[in-house]
Amino acid sequence: MATDYREVLKSKMSEESFNKIDALKNQKVIEFVGSFAEHCNPKSIFVCTDSEEDIQYVREQALAKGEELPLANSKQTIHWDGYGDQARDKKNTRYLVYKENLEEMSSLNSVEYEEGHAEIMDIAKNNMEGKDAVVLFFSEGPTQSPFTIPCVQFTDSWYVAHSEQILYRSAYSHFLNMKEEEKNDFFRFIHSAGQLDENGCSVNLEKRRIYMDTQNNIVYSMNAQYAGNSVGLKKHSMRLAISKSGKEGWLCEHMFIMASLDDDKNKTYFAGAYPSACGKTSTAMIPGEQIVGDDIAYFRNIDGEFRAVNVEFGMFGIIKDVNAKDDPVIYENLLKNQEVIFSNVLKGNDDKPYWVGMGVDTPDEGRNHAGEWKKGDKDAAGNVIPIAHGNSRYTMRLDYLDNIDKEGFEAKEGVKIEGVLYGGRDSDTTVPVEESPNWKDGILLKAATLESETTSATLGAEGVRTPSPMANMDFVSYPLGKYTMNNIAFGEGVTDTPKIFSNNYFMRGKDGNFMTSKLAKKVWLHWAEGRVHGTYDAYDTPTGKIPLYADLKALFKKHLDEDFSEEDYSFLFTFRCTKWIEKLERAKAFYAKMDKNTPQEIYDYWDAAIAKIAKARDEFGDEILPGAFKA
Repeated sequence: MATDYREVLKSKMSEESFNKIDALKNQKVIEFVGSFAEHCNPKSIFVCTDSEEDIQYVREQALAKGEELPLANSKQTIHWDGYGDQARDKKNTRYLVYKENLEEMSSLNSVEYEEGHAEIMDIAKNNMEGKDAVVLFFSEGPTQSPFTIPCVQFTDSWYVAHSEQILYRSAYSHFLNMKEEEKNDFFRFIHSAGQLDENGCSVNLEKRRIYMDTQNNIVYSMNAQYAGNSVGLKKHSMRLAISKSGKEGWLCEHMFIMASLDDDKNKTYFAGAYPSACGKTSTAMIPGEQIVGDDIAYFRNIDGEFRAVNVEFGMFGIIKDVNAKDDPVIYENLLKNQEVIFSNVLKGNDDKPYWVGMGVDTPDEGRNHAGEWKKGDKDAAGNVIPIAHGNSRYTMRLDYLDNIDKEGFEAKEGVKIEGVLYGGRDSDTTVPVEESPNWKDGILLKAATLESETTSATLGAEGVRTPSPMANMDFVSYPLGKYTMNNIAFGEGVTDTPKIFSNNYFMRGKDGNFMTSKLAKKVWLHWAEGRVHGTYDAYDTPTGKIPLYADLKALFKKHLDEDFSEEDYSFLFTFRCTKWIEKLERAKAFYAKMDKNTPQEIYDYWDAAIAKIAKARDEFGDEILPGAFKA
């Protein structure tokens, strides 16, 4: 006999909350919330709608329960995660996979479905006992849009609920207006911080699990508080969306969306993917341009156009080294009295937040991620505790930023993408900007070969190069070869396919120093914009097209008021044949390791590219100066 979950919900909800969820007339929502209400056994459940009254109640509960504390600015709060719960738990973040799919998912961190589901349900049993829980409704992307993915979050953490209110669009009204045929298609997230210590931090970290079921679009997160482990709608949802998009023929990518502005303020929209520490945020926030989103994008073919939305409404950013000089727009907003959650930074005795690299004098005592703190304190391992954790964060609305493209940010049909940037980090191979001849070349030569080079103690020495296809490897939730082919098919399936460009901001000169300033990326962006609109000519290389010196010289003077020497240009844009062949061989080896079913078409393409580069090396030499190569 089926469980009457309405009776379970009535026993744990006020009449008002029950009426809110019952009004949706959505049996799948009732079964999801009801089954976990029974299984996790919270004391009470509050249902949050889109009303400001409900949203304010969540904010107040986060403070009342001590999950957040107030700061000197009345609209700002601070939260601390437990000492062992301040980064993503990659080991215990796993996919629940049916037996018949286990082999193709073998290179991803997976567990057999029945085994994993039994484990997570055992951990979840009574994990909310004695606690007040909340159910919230959100949208990935704008509501009532072709991009919308509705989501339900059930959590006993009011900090998680508050964070999601800042990061995502409230969507109770969207659920209320769903057509009957839409009511089963939404993402579900069940989260419990579990038993808490005297500081309000999760205790049972040995039972911390983040299990994702992409087959049924549900994520289980237990005994976790750090947002990367607990905020389901962020990277957990991204994994569900990547799987869903692969089945349905659209794309979910780890990309910013931004608008490059010309002299008349006309907008050219770019999307961009960069591995960690390769310039993603700084590119999205180039001074003088506009931002639509900084982290995750959905792409759809709408009337033949390659269109994109920012999935999120806010930013969950690393705060370390955010200061007035390097990140003036963000820094200014962090000091304003507006809704911001700071996590794992110092709360000084003046009730103001302080973090590493803030660029101001900081207090010698206060409270931080380690508890009550004073300068010189050491942890259990004898290490000096800094004023704030290295992975400390801020959670803030994106539309606070003066440089936001408000029209693009809210566009339900998305913005038309005309250029896609893929940026890696290496000291000696990839030129600062290069255009791909076509979409397929761009995916296989620019995106699939992305690498991030670790820094080295010896300037100029080659670091370890970590493969990062599409800058998305932590989140790709189905086999890499199939994912790559889906990227190719989507781009080739639109009428006006965007141009693809590669970036590398980290080329070092013969002295071991970086060749250009941080703001040179503005020049590379505007050259790419010019190529989109046919403004500039280009030289051919074995892998694409590069700028002419005269165009870059003019762009450096116009945008940065800097001189750019022909000597530096020649060094930066030399094509290094052997280095490129080695790069492609590394890509082949990585794909073979990650997906034994990678389509042969991909390897054949790379082998042909290697042969082309080897032929060019024989004809023009190992290092080919700009303009010397003739196709």
